[in-house]
Amino acid sequence: MHNNSSAKQLQRGLEQRHITLMSLGAAIGVGLFLGSASAIKLAGPGILLAYAFSGMIMFFIMRALGEMAIQKPVAGSFSQYARDYLGPLAGYITGWNYWFLWVVTCMAEITAVGIYMEYWFPNIPRWIWALAALVIMAAVNFLAVKAYGELEFWFALIKIVTIIFMIVVGIGMILLGIGNGGIATGISNLWEHGGLLPNGITGVLMSLQMVMFAYLGIEMIGITAGEVKNPEKTLSKAIDTVFWRILIFYVGALFVIMSIYPWTEIGTKGSPFVLTFDKIGIPAAAGIINFVVLTAALSSCNGGIFSTARMLYNLAENGEAPKAYAKLNKNGVPSLAVLATAGALLIGVVLNYLVPAKVFTWVTSISTFGAIWTWCMILLSQICYRKSLTPKEKQGLKYKMPLYPFTSFLSLAFLIGVVGLMAYSPDTRIALIVGPLWLIILVAFYYGKGYHIRNKKQNTAHKQVS
Repeated sequence: MHNNSSAKQLQRGLEQRHITLMSLGAAIGVGLFLGSASAIKLAGPGILLAYAFSGMIMFFIMRALGEMAIQKPVAGSFSQYARDYLGPLAGYITGWNYWFLWVVTCMAEITAVGIYMEYWFPNIPRWIWALAALVIMAAVNFLAVKAYGELEFWFALIKIVTIIFMIVVGIGMILLGIGNGGIATGISNLWEHGGLLPNGITGVLMSLQMVMFAYLGIEMIGITAGEVKNPEKTLSKAIDTVFWRILIFYVGALFVIMSIYPWTEIGTKGSPFVLTFDKIGIPAAAGIINFVVLTAALSSCNGGIFSTARMLYNLAENGEAPKAYAKLNKNGVPSLAVLATAGALLIGVVLNYLVPAKVFTWVTSISTFGAIWTWCMILLSQICYRKSLTPKEKQGLKYKMPLYPFTSFLSLAFLIGVVGLMAYSPDTRIALIVGPLWLIILVAFYYGKGYHIRNKKQNTAHKQVS
């Protein structure tokens, strides 16, 4: 299957701390810092329910991925599992779709960089910052994987420390009135402005697209499986702790923000986090938080370029992307795959130049559609994987999906529901045009290039050998 006889291989240079913080770093991106503002406008305090329930579904999806990744750790993980358990076409679409999804997500991240830089430099056009961010992040990705992991570790640490600091100080204000002249704010803001669900359950449902966008990137733990030391211990620990961290960071941070601030005041001007630090009485806070959300956007973009390059590498190894993308440089990095991704990201810079106002909602909804496809493929692969096992193998699974098959089907139903909801809002509807169109192009390419004939021949050859 994989011809890695050459001396150069992807390096297993990532350690437990790298993986743990990378998975967190990927999930704490622009979705939390910028996306949460638009989600709060839809759902009000009910957004906490949306984050908590979606977080539980994400945990099940990650467990499904973990069940396979710990038995078979490979680079490009879920596209390889889709190929193995759902057929070559599913693997091909999933691989290319994931590449596309991250390219679009990185467009959202570099757009956010432009928005944040406006805070300091209001007169410089956004697209210039978007371009600068792209060039720097592409350069970082040429470094050896260990250097990449190290940088990502510090990027993620900055975000995490800030959020924890904000939660702790915020709780101090809520309970003791720290920074509020000693008057405890309490949490009545959560229900005083139209109740806990000011826009009813509909508002919560409509916010799910943004909420799911915020969780995009958690599945990156699976992609690192090919470059992790000791996958069994490292991956299982990263997946199990992800759920609790999500609850603390997402639900905890937003609980604090909406307790201190009436949700009606949280607009789109900057991030809810800046407002909160301002309220605490740290005037320089807005600048500090702006720096933090800037590193958050850069780190998520950095992670995106990393994972898409690995996905192209996997596709090239399977002969479904240009062979050159499987070539590694002296640092063991698929450098041409990195360049191809960066080239595609230039479209994001152009969009920032043409439609700066719309670009964030457009690209986040298209990303969410792509992510939902990936998550559905993970769940379907896991269901087929389970069916392929003998009773003895099932007992020997090191890391099982809890409450299988109920949780697998529940998660699938939830994801399909989110896609249905995207049809309601005119701004997110674009995803239901671009997403399926991209899938149709991929299928056309698959058959046009004759990949189906080649895969059939390979399968026949494999059967004869075995």
